[in-house]
Amino acid sequence: MPVPVPHQRTVVLPHQAGPADDACADTARVADAPGAGDATAQGTSAPAPAVGQEPARSAPQGFPEPGRPQSAEQRLSADHGPLHQGLTLLLIGEDPNSHVPEMWDWAGRKVRLRTARNLTEAERLLTDDVHCILLDLPPAEPTADRDSGDAGAPGDELGMLRDVLRMATSHAVLVLTYETDAERAADAVRVGAQDYLFRDELDGAVLSRAVRYAVERKRADLAQRQLTESRMLAQENARLERGLLPTPLLDGSDLRFAACYRPGRSRALLGGDFYDTVRTPDGTVHAMIGDVCGHGPDEAALGVELRIAWRALTFAGLCGDELLATLQKVLEHERADDEIFATLCTVDISADGRRAGLCLAGHPAPLLARAGEHPQLLPYEFGGPALGLLPHARWPRRQVELGGSWSLMMYTDGLIEGRIGKGNQRLGQEGMTELVSRQMAAGLSGEELLDASVREVRDLNGGELTDDVAVLLLDRR
Repeated sequence: MPVPVPHQRTVVLPHQAGPADDACADTARVADAPGAGDATAQGTSAPAPAVGQEPARSAPQGFPEPGRPQSAEQRLSADHGPLHQGLTLLLIGEDPNSHVPEMWDWAGRKVRLRTARNLTEAERLLTDDVHCILLDLPPAEPTADRDSGDAGAPGDELGMLRDVLRMATSHAVLVLTYETDAERAADAVRVGAQDYLFRDELDGAVLSRAVRYAVERKRADLAQRQLTESRMLAQENARLERGLLPTPLLDGSDLRFAACYRPGRSRALLGGDFYDTVRTPDGTVHAMIGDVCGHGPDEAALGVELRIAWRALTFAGLCGDELLATLQKVLEHERADDEIFATLCTVDISADGRRAGLCLAGHPAPLLARAGEHPQLLPYEFGGPALGLLPHARWPRRQVELGGSWSLMMYTDGLIEGRIGKGNQRLGQEGMTELVSRQMAAGLSGEELLDASVREVRDLNGGELTDDVAVLLLDRR
């Protein structure tokens, strides 16, 4: 039954008060009006009607009478998330029924109450439809006993609360205690409870408001925790992806290196495209660029595996057909299913920088710009199939004369498959050749040339490119 309240005092901490308090105040003002609501819903005793007088009839609290506007709480209940179906409270205590008055949510519905005398019963009753737990803390032990050493550590007084918090990680928790035990009540909030209540000021209105506030604070805490975890995971993924991007090893070479990388996945640093460049002890510069079909994290991981395998095999002395055949074996063992394949282009440039060996595995041919000549695509006719398509494929190595001064651009198909305008026409290799030729004629080189070219391709597409884009540029001047 309700306990009379000698003095009304809010139990919500000042820094935790929110806009819902205004809604509660609005309802309180409506409830104070004659005939505005049932006295039981307000947590006070209703006066008995005079003999022979019919009791006054009024609409249930939370439901407006005909012609009367809705209160603030009623307006909020329409879109208040999980609370629009009514509140359920689980009370844990030795004698729970003697402490809890009747409660009503802001839609005029009676709050459902479950009671448990111990944690074993509470665990059985704690289902997903429970919104809040009210833990009735037993009286604190006398201070003298604690100081004498008969009790455990000071934190043991809240051991039951800690057990509840471990059991109900996604539920709001309120603590019920005596006003003389205010210090322990504050400790309960520091441990993890959403709020505390005193028995001598408990009534339906105070408890209803405290429960609603606790549920909202818990929901806000869970949302903030999920947001923090998502941010930490994104930061870890970014560090991992950044660490997997290649670092060219060209010490001792007079070639200049530049690269541009744009993953097609949103907010990703790594895609299914991959590239690398190394210089072996004999002075040969080896470069490669490839593309795993697909755009997800699995394809990105497979691209990293192929790149690392290519670097290891190159330093081991493999090149040409032998290297590609070994990479195909790696792909066949590491891919998620048999339909995954990868295109690849490898170039090995002689120590004097005047000749190169070219191998193509289903990949677009590089673009070569010699000094004083218009850029042109290297021959593609002698290329082989993509890795992972044919089990016994061959990839012939073609010799290419570079000359004394040149620029060699290797790229993935994301650069040439963008659309031109609003139609279905693609840029293609010829369009890319003309685009890069204009950029070179304007005096651009290195990273400026690559950035300007990718930017113009994106503009022609009318927005961001959906496929991964990787471009590698080697210069000899």
